[in-house]
Amino acid sequence: MTVMYKTVAILGRQPALGIAELESLYGANAIRPFGQTACLLDESVDIDFSRLGGSTRVGQIIAEIEASNWHTVEKHILENIEDIFPVIDGKLSFGVSSFGCKTNKQKVAKTALLIKKAIKSSGQSVRMVPHKGIELNSATVLYNKLTKDQGFELLIIGDGKKTVIAQTIDIQDIDAYAARDRDRPMRDAKVGMLPPKLAQIIINIGAGPRYNEELRVLDPFCGTGVALQEAMLMDYDIYGTDLEPRMIEYSIGNLNWLDQKYPDARDYRRIEVGDAATFTWNEPEKITTVAGETYLGQPLTTLPNSEHLSKIMQEVNALHHKFLKNIGEQIRPGTRLCLAIPTWRGKREFLHLSVLDYLSDLGYTRIEFEHVSTEDLIYHRDGQVVGRELLVLIKN
Repeated sequence: MTVMYKTVAILGRQPALGIAELESLYGANAIRPFGQTACLLDESVDIDFSRLGGSTRVGQIIAEIEASNWHTVEKHILENIEDIFPVIDGKLSFGVSSFGCKTNKQKVAKTALLIKKAIKSSGQSVRMVPHKGIELNSATVLYNKLTKDQGFELLIIGDGKKTVIAQTIDIQDIDAYAARDRDRPMRDAKVGMLPPKLAQIIINIGAGPRYNEELRVLDPFCGTGVALQEAMLMDYDIYGTDLEPRMIEYSIGNLNWLDQKYPDARDYRRIEVGDAATFTWNEPEKITTVAGETYLGQPLTTLPNSEHLSKIMQEVNALHHKFLKNIGEQIRPGTRLCLAIPTWRGKREFLHLSVLDYLSDLGYTRIEFEHVSTEDLIYHRDGQVVGRELLVLIKN
């Protein structure tokens, strides 16, 4: 069968965010969501996986099968084993991971054993990585070097009707993410931490199709500098402001630490104290992207009563209204913004800031995505009261 797409991205815990990220970078026509767990990318996409926060793996597509039955897919793999797996000098280490298929760990393990037997019968020395579930976790793939020359992770990805067979060519470096998240010298548990993966998503959506250009990224609520560090690693100029002098000290300290770990990262930066509701940014005409997490309001472990929650939301809404008005009077038309703003999990649905109803009055157009709904662009975890809603805007 002719393969219409070149690569496949396995999406993270909240797939809509990963799809919005890919669509922003590569365009709606270059991608196609595949089931609930993956996204196909066509020949036009030269994927830079290290910058993606919303995808956990990327694979090179080997075949597309017009079937979803596991036995049929297994049969196809075994009949085409020589076309799928390489012949190498030495021992080949391999594993099998399934995403979006109607299967279980016993069936995946059985298929892996049959693959091992078929490879071994061809004369190739082979080692199978043991399976504890229907997919190998990132640590297992990394530590067994399955993306290296002597390794191979077979991806079996379904959408309920078709199945894609692929080889993993890259996977998230979980150790690097952990270091950028936990090893930073300046931390404050009371402030909370923007996860580096989410920061990447925000910056990528904010950069949009201009991601390969020399951009200047502004984070007006920079906190401890997580978004700034990820923008710096993407080789962008960075500009951070925050109301609290202590947060500016933290950002500077963390970026100095990052310089030691990543000496080749971008050098330009400007970090200064500033109230986003009233501040005048330096050379605002050079700001190409506004990206970061805004003020999320009072931390909450349980949903407060309606009166208390209404007061919190009014306070936060007023700040966002002032901020959007202030920055909109300074940045150039066409400037793209991606902001993680607060949303509260109510008893039946998420509750949103009322300023979202007045974006056009403030001079903005909210970007609509082709492959995901804006209502799905919410980063949250089970049990959290306050989530992060990704607000993507263009200055009119």
